Amino acid sequence: MARSSLSTGGVAVAEHPTPQIRTVRHPAAVRRPRRPRLYVVDGIRLAAALMVVVHHYAGTDRLNQPGNAVWGRPVGEIMPTVFRFASFGWIGVEIFFVISGFVICMSCWGRTPRQFFVSRVIRLYPAYWFAIVFTSAVVVALPGVWERLPVRNILINLTMLQAGSDVPNVDLVYWTLWSELRFYLLFLVVVAMGLTYRRVVVFCCVWGAVAMLAPVSDFPLLELIANPDGAWYFIAGLALYLMHRFGQDVLLWGVLAMAWLMGQRELAGRVDYENVSSYRGAVLIFTVFLLVMVAVALGLTDGIRWKWLVTAGCLTYPLYLTHYVAGTTLISRLRDTMDARLLVAVVIAGFLVLSWLVHRVVERPAARALKRGLGTAFARLRDVERAA
Repeated sequence: MARSSLSTGGVAVAEHPTPQIRTVRHPAAVRRPRRPRLYVVDGIRLAAALMVVVHHYAGTDRLNQPGNAVWGRPVGEIMPTVFRFASFGWIGVEIFFVISGFVICMSCWGRTPRQFFVSRVIRLYPAYWFAIVFTSAVVVALPGVWERLPVRNILINLTMLQAGSDVPNVDLVYWTLWSELRFYLLFLVVVAMGLTYRRVVVFCCVWGAVAMLAPVSDFPLLELIANPDGAWYFIAGLALYLMHRFGQDVLLWGVLAMAWLMGQRELAGRVDYENVSSYRGAVLIFTVFLLVMVAVALGLTDGIRWKWLVTAGCLTYPLYLTHYVAGTTLISRLRDTMDARLLVAVVIAGFLVLSWLVHRVVERPAARALKRGLGTAFARLRDVERAA
């Protein structure tokens, strides 16, 4: 892809034969050279997933209560050093949201709404359906830690829309999927209009403004759509991708700075909710992560091309979906058989293997079948409309 010879602050300048005359082009008109796959992003995704996993196994206050059903006694007493670091692992969720904004914008550029819809369905549902069945089976086979949901609630969970129906999640970690789905619904509007630099920037600004106003609007529907708890993380990811595609400028730095400021406010609420980590530590970790993503966006990590990172990225989603309820149930059964730290490592290793199997045996073939089926369905819909 060609790039103009001069650039100023991320805005490219194309030279005409007459030296005195220059035409300033919008950044969306500039095509940056095609870059290699962002292997680092795959690695960051797995790192974020592992942060969450370790937090759930060894760093949450829910496991630090006397007589808890997982460890039998406060996990902070069993492995205090691990607990101290694992207590910050919940930030992996916020990291997920930022990466999601980045990756969704990247993968949807130049795609139609139909392609966007199909890509999300085949990416989200196969592993999710497996996780629902797997987790429900574990709860039935190994009772005593987690409550078994009625079959009707499990069936509603298969839709991934249970939060909108006020139905409990089969696994508590699924709450993040509700934020993701609302982001996809909003971003679909921009995809339908056609993604450009200007439209994505406007979307970030409008969404951010609505997310700031929604909590004080006394309008529940607006708050539901605006998703103020997660909006600024997704916005940060979108701004970072625009930096990656079109180059940095003051406007994008401003959007990213606003996302950091609003994000640290949300982090404070999460610190209070988790009640195991400090605000300063949480903000420091999140800030370092954003700086790493800035390095990715500016191409400073393009030289990292370790192929194993691709596999690492593929493990992330199945690992996240399956690890919590099933993992803590296994820990409760095996906690007296070995050292606690070794047990956590063994359980994590086991779920990494399971995630690889889910990716190879479930996700890949199911995604191909769903893609073919949806392609046929949309083609038929188009043919019927034309015939009418």
